[in-house]
Amino acid sequence: MHKICVTYTHHKLGDLIWQLPYIKAISEFHQLPVDLIVREKTQAKNILFDLEYIKNIFYNNYRKGLYYWYDVLKLSKIFYKNKYTHVYMLDKVNKPGIAARITGIKHIIGPGFGNQRKWITNNKILNINDFKLSYSEQSQKLLKLNSIPVNDKIPFLKVNIKRFEKKNIDLLKKGKKISFGIDSFEDFKMWYEEDFVKLANLLYKKKIFDYIYLICGPDKSYMAKKIIDLSNKKYFIDCSQKDLGGIIYAIKNSDIYIGNNSGPLNLSAALNIKTFGLIANDPISELKYSKIKTITPIDYTDNIWNRNRQGMKKLTVERVFSQILEHLKQ
Repeated sequence: MHKICVTYTHHKLGDLIWQLPYIKAISEFHQLPVDLIVREKTQAKNILFDLEYIKNIFYNNYRKGLYYWYDVLKLSKIFYKNKYTHVYMLDKVNKPGIAARITGIKHIIGPGFGNQRKWITNNKILNINDFKLSYSEQSQKLLKLNSIPVNDKIPFLKVNIKRFEKKNIDLLKKGKKISFGIDSFEDFKMWYEEDFVKLANLLYKKKIFDYIYLICGPDKSYMAKKIIDLSNKKYFIDCSQKDLGGIIYAIKNSDIYIGNNSGPLNLSAALNIKTFGLIANDPISELKYSKIKTITPIDYTDNIWNRNRQGMKKLTVERVFSQILEHLKQ
């Protein structure tokens, strides 16, 4: 009987969400749920708990330097204990391949970039030009090369938010709620706080909401505070101290989500919330396998990176407001 493990080493929440269709495809191909090994920072045990195609989730932090072989040993113990027949690696990292070889796993499937080809068993691998593809497209090609069909490339995340209700009673407010995703892992992707305030004023006049959840991490709590102070309105709810369960709870209680290109943006779209992505400095092409409705400046050029946050000023409040209203009418 087959027993399947999928590994993914990227730490960003959005990157993991993009891989859900391919993890599901592997499960459907083998006709059984798979185990998943990811970084602890993804909080996968919390957010992926309700997905029927994932059985067990293990954490490994894929560190470098002195901890490199410690992490290989940890992977080896997981592989040995669970007696996997197949290990799928959805990125270029070597560690799972080394651990799989050590424990005698017969089927080790990965893209085969660089030294990884020494450890995998699949003959059909990605070529050097495929390294330029998005992570989603790399996984699509890897599965296609191994005759694994992908029935749906759009991430979908099923979450029972009742699990998070008890800890987040303070987020339950009567009336219409929306979410603003105000931070990002990369600062140059962040729209300015004063622009979120202006957008809120315009949306409030149109009676789009009664309350706005401000979604950001604890390290960017100053952004939520600045928005609240600049606005001097009572309709903002600061979620900067909420864990990921609280963020999910806020998003699922929202009618729409408006935010920067970040993990919560991808999370919102996967949760099937009407989601608007504010993008001026990075490519929208990487979001084509999602339900995100992107809003860009009039003179926007795709596949161009601008590492200066000032470029986000090209995306005006008036354009964002008009684009949102246009989509809401549809």
